[in-house]
Amino acid sequence: MSESQDESTSQPGTDLVARILAMATDGDGARRRFFEESSTSVARAAQMIVQSIRGGGKLLIFGNGGSAADAQHVAAELTFRMGRMRQAIPAIALTTDTSVLTAIANDRAFEYVFARQIEALGRPGDIALAISTSGNSANVVEAVKQARLSGVATIGLLGGSGGVLQSLVDLALVVPHSETPRIQEIHLATEHIICQLVEDLLFPQD
Repeated sequence: MSESQDESTSQPGTDLVARILAMATDGDGARRRFFEESSTSVARAAQMIVQSIRGGGKLLIFGNGGSAADAQHVAAELTFRMGRMRQAIPAIALTTDTSVLTAIANDRAFEYVFARQIEALGRPGDIALAISTSGNSANVVEAVKQARLSGVATIGLLGGSGGVLQSLVDLALVVPHSETPRIQEIHLATEHIICQLVEDLLFPQD
């Protein structure tokens, strides 16, 4: 067996195990603190989305990087299902159409890739879910500004101090942590909870 093969199959060092436990403990603590402080706001976010859907509206979701993946994840949970089969819920991730994204970025500027789509698709009664771990992403900020012009209510799933978006959105859910991975972990948990609540409120089980 070569030296590299031997290293790859050896037991991990105690330093790696300690790092894993430290990250997990930090994440668990941050998640607990967030939900202790923000559960009422999370419930309100779910209620806003439910009210929109009941009124014929839809959910428009957007963000960058891992937040773009989150936008698509939320859209999938709602348009298909979260926990069980039921009627589809209208939710659109604004991160998926590469022709639209690249045309806007190339011919105008990347900061308008979501705002232009909000202008095209957003209607009064809709909800825009803006996801940004910093709360300062320029294209998310522009989209929220356009949402306000279009009469679209806004929810911000943010991190850190909340950034400039905290004061721009109608409802801010801020994970008060400085590390992007921990913020994203709590964002995902929040998204799952919101999707579950929306599904249960719209389609209560007997």
